[in-house]
Amino acid sequence: MKIHLPSSSLTVICVYRSPTGIFNYCLNQLEVILNKLHKVSTNLILCGDFNINHLEDNSRKQLLESLLASFNLSSTVKFPTRICNNSSTLTDNIYINTNSLNFSVHPFSNGLSDHDAQVINLFNIFSAAPSQPLYFSRKININSICKFTDLLSYESWDDVFLENNVNIICNNFQNSYLRIFNACFPTIKPHVSIKPKPWLTTGIRMSCANKRMLYTGCPRRNVKYFGRVFLMLNYADITQNTYIQS
Repeated sequence: MKIHLPSSSLTVICVYRSPTGIFNYCLNQLEVILNKLHKVSTNLILCGDFNINHLEDNSRKQLLESLLASFNLSSTVKFPTRICNNSSTLTDNIYINTNSLNFSVHPFSNGLSDHDAQVINLFNIFSAAPSQPLYFSRKININSICKFTDLLSYESWDDVFLENNVNIICNNFQNSYLRIFNACFPTIKPHVSIKPKPWLTTGIRMSCANKRMLYTGCPRRNVKYFGRVFLMLNYADITQNTYIQS
């Protein structure tokens, strides 16, 4: 995944190596990928489950870190990512260029896996605020709800009831449910026109808020002048009292 920012560009690579996979083949393929994606102007972030315990010194760990060091990538995770009753291992890791990126990393238990997630914060990567925020909504009304309930009742759910594996049952149910849900309640991207006002500073906003407060709180009287009704407000007296009280 490539992320283009005003200050720099990021290339995020996610890797999973099976415990029964051939280590040398995985290492060679990883080197081919890094040679293809490595650029001086792009920061690489390599993350994933390598199924190599980084808490122990072993030959596979040394070979992996030697390869990644040639691309200026160093490990950032120093804590166990898989904690069991009798063991704790560090098989998941995030590799970045620690010389050019300021970071902090901490574990996060999401309850979805026996591995804890890792959250990394990059402090010297700045992204410009979007000129126009994006808002998405779903069209939900009586007709779409009726269509949703009808499609759910017509679904046979054979791939759910005829399966024995709990994980496959959960995935099949979620896929069928989300397919019907997204078909009945599609996301809509409205066109929002926002006119930026760079001249509207914080000081002007505070002045407008104070003026609004004075307007709603001061006594007023109607005065007829040339057939028109003018609203006369005692701004001077109230403002003077406000400064004296503060």
